[in-house]
Amino acid sequence: MTNPTEHALPANSMVESREGDFGCTVMDLRKLMELRSTDGVDQINVHYGGVMNLCSRLKTNPVEGLSGNPADLEKRKQVFGQNLIPPKKPKTFLELVWEALQDVTLIILEIAAIISLVLSFYRPPGEENKQCGLPVSSPEDEGEAEAGWIEGAAILFSVIIVVLVTAFNDWSKEKQFRGLQNRIEKEQKFAVIRNGHIIQLPVAEIVVGDIAQIKYGDLLPADGILIQGNDLKIDESSLTGESDHVKKSLERDPMLLSGTHVMEGSGRMVVTAVGINSQTGIIFTLLGANEGEEEEKKKKAKTQDGVALEIQPLNSQEGIDNEEKEKKAAKLPKKEKSVLQGKLTRLAVQIGKAGLIMSAITVLILILYFVIDNFVIHRRPWLSECTPIYIQYFVKFFIIGITVLVVAVPEGLPLAVTISLAYSVKKMMKDNNLVRHLDACETMGNATAICSDKTGTLTMNRMTVVQAYIGDTHYHQLPSPDVLVPKVLDLIVNGISINSAYTSKIMPPEKEGGLPRQVGNKTECALLGFVTDLKQDYHAVRNEVPEEKLYKVYTFNSVRKSMSTVIEKPSGGYRMYSKGASEIILRKCNRILDKRGEVVPFKNKDRDEMVRTVIEPMASEGLRTICIAYRDFNDGEPPWDNESEILTELTCIAVVGIEDPVRPEVPEAIAKCKRAGITVRMVTGDNINTARAIATKCGIVTPGDDFLCLEGKEFNRLIRNEKGEVEQEKLDKIWPKLRVLARSSPTDKHTLVKGIIDSTVGEQRQVVAVTGDGTNDGPALKKADVGFAMGIAGTDVAKEASDIILTDDNFTSIVKAVMWGRNVYDSISKFLQFQLTVNVVAVIVAFTGACITQDSPLKAVQMLWVNLIMDTFASLALATEPPTESLLKRRPYGRNKPLISRTMMKNILGHAVYQLTVIFFLVFAGEKFFDIDSGRKAPLHSPPSQHYTIIFNTFVLMQLFNEINSRKIHGERNVFAGIFRNLIFCSVVLGTFISQIIIVEFGGKPFSCTKLTLSQWFWCLFIGIGELLWGQVISTIPTQSLKFLKEAGHGTTKEEITKDAEGLDEIDHAEMELRRGQILWFRGLNRIQTQIDVINTFQTGASFKGVLKRQTMGQHLDVKHVPSSSYVTVAPVTSPPTTSVPAAVSSPTLGNQSGESVP
Repeated sequence: MTNPTEHALPANSMVESREGDFGCTVMDLRKLMELRSTDGVDQINVHYGGVMNLCSRLKTNPVEGLSGNPADLEKRKQVFGQNLIPPKKPKTFLELVWEALQDVTLIILEIAAIISLVLSFYRPPGEENKQCGLPVSSPEDEGEAEAGWIEGAAILFSVIIVVLVTAFNDWSKEKQFRGLQNRIEKEQKFAVIRNGHIIQLPVAEIVVGDIAQIKYGDLLPADGILIQGNDLKIDESSLTGESDHVKKSLERDPMLLSGTHVMEGSGRMVVTAVGINSQTGIIFTLLGANEGEEEEKKKKAKTQDGVALEIQPLNSQEGIDNEEKEKKAAKLPKKEKSVLQGKLTRLAVQIGKAGLIMSAITVLILILYFVIDNFVIHRRPWLSECTPIYIQYFVKFFIIGITVLVVAVPEGLPLAVTISLAYSVKKMMKDNNLVRHLDACETMGNATAICSDKTGTLTMNRMTVVQAYIGDTHYHQLPSPDVLVPKVLDLIVNGISINSAYTSKIMPPEKEGGLPRQVGNKTECALLGFVTDLKQDYHAVRNEVPEEKLYKVYTFNSVRKSMSTVIEKPSGGYRMYSKGASEIILRKCNRILDKRGEVVPFKNKDRDEMVRTVIEPMASEGLRTICIAYRDFNDGEPPWDNESEILTELTCIAVVGIEDPVRPEVPEAIAKCKRAGITVRMVTGDNINTARAIATKCGIVTPGDDFLCLEGKEFNRLIRNEKGEVEQEKLDKIWPKLRVLARSSPTDKHTLVKGIIDSTVGEQRQVVAVTGDGTNDGPALKKADVGFAMGIAGTDVAKEASDIILTDDNFTSIVKAVMWGRNVYDSISKFLQFQLTVNVVAVIVAFTGACITQDSPLKAVQMLWVNLIMDTFASLALATEPPTESLLKRRPYGRNKPLISRTMMKNILGHAVYQLTVIFFLVFAGEKFFDIDSGRKAPLHSPPSQHYTIIFNTFVLMQLFNEINSRKIHGERNVFAGIFRNLIFCSVVLGTFISQIIIVEFGGKPFSCTKLTLSQWFWCLFIGIGELLWGQVISTIPTQSLKFLKEAGHGTTKEEITKDAEGLDEIDHAEMELRRGQILWFRGLNRIQTQIDVINTFQTGASFKGVLKRQTMGQHLDVKHVPSSSYVTVAPVTSPPTTSVPAAVSSPTLGNQSGESVP
């Protein structure tokens, strides 16, 4: 092995003099961490003289850790860097403005406005007007003609407003998102030893030289070298793509890398590289996650070779592998868009097409009418000097056409969706739901099934030992220590204190008179509490046998369901203490301690007797039973790696019953779920009797119901064929009745979730939410439609795979999430009902008005006011309605229920009929009714008329009152219910009304308005209030009788996805429509695209390293994997799904994904 410092580059010499205080440089450590397994061991031994020497070079104590002196920590940060990977720079406000300007509709409007502006300054002489066949303007019109530029300017001005509003929205969302990210990062802490004490330190504070405690479920925050480890296995798939867990030991492979997951065991490591010098950081630099820095580095690299090392690939094979992986990962199909996004995109496409056709027809009719009228009927020649005037007319027609289009496309929709989601996410924080993927919040509203863990979610996770069976006696209350034989007492105390993670401990209560705090694994804490109740001190035992003295540890995992620790006996030989699920450990016992503490044989019939008289009664009271046992090895060293040989012939010391009380609020929450049409299933690792008892207490199962409670083994027997493969048909017979799955492994959980999602039983495809806290829950959390991780008890791996983190680990928070999810869906439906009524009316008015009177009754600027400004505020008002309990009284909508229901369609068309009747009456008979001049057939540049001002004013006031009608979408009569709970709504309605008064009275030429009298105002107001009365009329018509009404905005059918999804990165329904060769340029017009981009910013990142992303921006690649298979599931949106759709990629492309769960 060559010594890296021999090749130190000249540019580093300056750095080295500064780093001389430590025995190694950043570069040395970086090169060391790039080595793997035995190469690493050799380098550590040859170059550094072993791990302990490396610690002394880094000036750290392997047992006590760093002193924590601020000056020392600061110096380490300067020399070795901070544990931060700089995030991508956020887009500046100007960049967002530029993006908003890219919108095709706006561009067309800008062009039209500019042409209109330019032409308005062209002034032809009066006589020519006669020749051109246009009315001669009177002298008083001259002043008005001077103001012809105002319309163009006003359109431009409103475009600027829209762009600024859009950009500001994007900017604030980006800011909110980063705030959320920072919060997630701040919450990520890690156990570090400083000054001999274990403290929880925010990941960013970790420095090189720190001694970190690592345990099952951790996500390593920095690179390090193992100092001491027990049975440590790491999942390095996030860096290498290899899904097999890598065993780590001092002799074979002590290299621990950031971004990898601890799957088993525990240990301590010395941190050797942090931030951009860690392996994760290097990959990030390679991927160009810090593009700005990259460019600067390239500039520097030209002058200074030393720094250029930053951007060279890794020296090892990994560098090349990773680049290939990156290419492959880019090709993986992404998951189906959320239910709502799919429906919205389809709806937008449909509306946009209709709008485009309408606007094209409008322009065509106007031009044809003008041409035929002038050149055919009046037989006028086309004079060259008239051309500018004709063009001016054509531009006016063009602007009217564009106006129709602008009105047809619901620009407010993306805004409403984003506001609604962002608002919900913010409020859900208060309800203990930390949403990591925005769309999860809305999917949760469609949930039909929840698979919940028992411990900590349904129960309080405050475990205490309440019964014990020791020496042939079943104690229903805890025994006092003097009843027990000293020898047995000693075995119990040692068996618990030594054979549990040293990170589990009981701390004094925070408040006087409170309960002691349990830190670490709660089951172990219950056992340690039992030791304390027996008036013994577990600290003394641990001080006598520190972690370094443990000879071998078999840590707990989901396969073993037990934990064993081996220690050397002072007299020679070894003793192994074991603990675990009682039925599993008792099967391995062939001896037991009797009343006198003597070892007596323990036969099969004794075991059956004990299960019947001790374990089942405990379990039926809802207690978790744990058996404690031991074994002595006196003749030589046994084969430790052969577990089945080691874990037999145990001697049973005791069986304890641990109580974990049900949370008092859970039964009520589960009753709410049942009312809301959501099935709750309990999936637990506990004994079936315990699980059934807890399920009954919670109300998941009620006596007399027809339901199933199965154990994992039985479940697998029922659903698998002879070859051991899961058969969907068999599963379909079981899951509808299954309520409790006990003694289940993580694979069972994943199988169940996948089976329910893929099932075709019932008319709706099930939408499944899952809770999980363990590392092995990752696959199930990823597979589920919404994965909930536990914020307190959850491991980093589980949080990484989840969509929502429950900050209080409480089941009731899930019910709150359902309520918010349904609320998002309803808010968007409310907005759609409002928006589409406006659109239908405005489009028809503009179209017929233009065709009959050659001029739209609503001018471009007025339309923009109605459409852009009012809609923006309406989306704000309707999207921030707070949820009510009534949302939980109906069944979920399901995946293919259309966005616009029959009732909504009835409301939209009903109100449109009222508004159109009023407006056409005013257009054609308004001047007679109000006794004013007619505004129809006005020449170009004529002043605004009272007639058309009344039409505009009435139109706006009708929308305003219809906004109040839109608060209810299920046909409720009382549209004012709870209106004062939503202050935003009240202020928006009031604000819009005041703005309207200002526009009409002082808007003048730009808004084509003129002042109205008081009586005219009252008439407008009266017609507006008529909307509320008309709403009552509509709600009396039963929806069932209107069979002809169509619904709109359906989900997608499975077949469509399979047919069209090949080769697409994300299944975008708009894209599919385009692929069918229709209206190719529509994509730009589709304002919804903006919303999708925004939401994508929230939920996905392009990086292939989900795991690594968490440490920077936490954007996640949403690929749902089924472990160990070359299928990628495309979450279907419809009821009749088949099994997973084979990916459009060949299976080798998924090589690196075999069996791993990529966060």
